[in-house]
Formats: sequence, C-alpha cells, structure tokens
Amino acid sequence: MASFKKYRVGRKFKLADVDPGDTPFLGGSESAQREQLDTLAVELDDLQNVLHAEGRRKLLLVLQGMDTSGKDGTIRWVFSRTSPLGVRVAAFKAPNDEERAHDYLWRCHAVVPRTGEIAVWNRSHYEDVLVPVVEGWIDKAETARRYAQINDFERLLAETGTVVIKCMLHIGKDTQRERLQARVDEVGKRWKFSMGDLAVRTKWDAYQRAYEKALAATSSAWAPWHVIPANSKRHRNLMIARLLVKTLREMKLTLPPSDPALDGLVVK
Repeated sequence: MASFKKYRVGRKFKLADVDPGDTPFLGGSESAQREQLDTLAVELDDLQNVLHAEGRRKLLLVLQGMDTSGKDGTIRWVFSRTSPLGVRVAAFKAPNDEERAHDYLWRCHAVVPRTGEIAVWNRSHYEDVLVPVVEGWIDKAETARRYAQINDFERLLAETGTVVIKCMLHIGKDTQRERLQARVDEVGKRWKFSMGDLAVRTKWDAYQRAYEKALAATSSAWAPWHVIPANSKRHRNLMIARLLVKTLREMKLTLPPSDPALDGLVVK
C-alpha cells in the first residue's frame, strides 16, 4: 500500500528528493485506475454530504504548482461526482486594484470555507511568497514575516474548525515544455497559453528554490504540505483523491440525530 509519509513535507525537506515522475498510487490497468478514481469520487461525495449535515467543520484544499501542473484538471476529475453545492472553488490571479489596497491575506479571508463546505483554492496566498521572492519585490526579512503570518493565518483556520490540506503539484521541466507545446499546437487549447508563461519558464530554477523554502517554512502540524508527483495526470488525481478521502475519514464525521417523529412515518 502506497504511503503519503514520503511526500509530506518535513524539516529536512528538499524538493529535488521528490521525483515528479513517481507513481506510487498508480496500480493496475488503465480501466482499473479510472474505476478507482470514480469510486473515490463517489466516496468523496458521500463524505462531503456528511460534512455538510454535521454542520460543525469545514475543509480547505490548497493547490499550488508551476504552470501546466494541472490544478484545473485536478479539480475537474477529483470532484467529478461531488455536488456543486458542497464544493466552492476560488481561483487566485494577479491581485486587482481593490486587493492591492489591502493586506495580501485580505482576499483569502473572503473565500475560506463555510461550515459544512469544502473550499478549493486554485493557487492561493502562497503566490505572495513565490512571485515577489523570485522577482525580488520583497527581501528576506519580509519573506520571513510572510511565512510567519501565513502560519498564523492557517492556525486561525484550524482552531476555528477548518481542516487544511495543501498540495504542491510537482512536475518536471520537460513535462511542462510538452504541455506548453500542446497548448500551442492544439487550436482548442491556445486560449490557455500566454507568452508570459515562457518568461516564467526561464526562471524555473528560481521558482523551484522559492517553492522549496516556502513549503519547508509553512508545513505545520495544523496545515501540512504534501508534494504530489504530477507528471502523470491520473496519478496526480488518484493521489489527491485518496488524500482527501483519507482525511475526511479520519475526521470521524457523524450525522446529526434524526427526529424521533420520523420513526414509522409514512408519506402519503
């Protein structure tokens, strides 16, 4: 049985130690893998229903990764059988004027999960310790302050009933090149491509270092990071689906007591 332990970020974490081509959760035939993912998606829907009915806790899934790492695809497939009423997705793009007029965590507070809800963040507050670091917009002292503020913010969420799961979708540079080229070559995918993606790609090594430092500084007992080998899209989806189902099971969710007046009730 594959273990998440190897992929959970600890004190001696080095991103280079995780092979983005690993597929520990991918076994069996292609059809069997698809069946596993569908089974997990159904169970995830069942667990979300109980989370909603219990009405006490909530879950936040944070997805980070380089361009083409598959954040959209993960959401599409992992939650393919989940009621849209139970899952809310927020996408974090470059901050607008209103967001820049506030502290960098302001926009995050507005989209934290409600009680009984699963929230999924496509990118997140971690953009504020990645892009500014690589571009040199903030110095080491400010970066350290932001790491501490993020840890405090996530502790606040955890202490008020939110279970936080953070996944870094880890792909290789060659895999990114292939996926970017596919966006150029397929007319139907060109809308996903931006010339800015190429500029960011030239800073690949700097982003890998920024990710490594950010993950090591902010993987906590209350909000741990997992690095998800994501060269294989199906493996990525299966691993995250398993992590979500495992986490929800461990929450030991319970349905509220039913109304005794319903015992023996016959609807006519």
